[in-house]
Amino acid sequence: MPDAASPARPIIQTRRLTSPEATAAFASALADRLGAGDVLCLEGDLGAGKTHFARSLIRHLQTAHGALAEDVPSPSFTLVQTYEAGPLEIWHADLYRLSDPWEVDELGLSDAFDDALCLVEWPDRLGPDVPQRALWITLRMVPEAEDARDITLASHQPDRWIGKVPA
Repeated sequence: MPDAASPARPIIQTRRLTSPEATAAFASALADRLGAGDVLCLEGDLGAGKTHFARSLIRHLQTAHGALAEDVPSPSFTLVQTYEAGPLEIWHADLYRLSDPWEVDELGLSDAFDDALCLVEWPDRLGPDVPQRALWITLRMVPEAEDARDITLASHQPDRWIGKVPA
């Protein structure tokens, strides 16, 4: 897994989320600042909370636009799930099962990067096709606190995210 602290991707923010509810609240606060063309690359070990984060963000956007929050399953087997939140189309992708970046083209994900809000779990599978504007969200389990997660936000274009990332 790429290191979120690499010089090529400056860190915007690091914080500890002390519970699943705190993770959901942070995802909801971020959701309110996102729109079409935003790409979130969710990385972390299995069980780190990537899908919980994505589910919380998607459901928040749906209810914020007056819709009933849908069931948001992990797209592990379908690879991509799409949702509507008012006029905003949301793509949630889990690329864990992909073995080669060229497979992404078959999913249509590259086109969605421009027209939809995209949440991509296992973004390393995109290879060089990760948009430079993407926000990398790294979730790490905290050994001494079972429900806590450390979250790091980084981007190749950090100025794009200043003001969008909740303080």
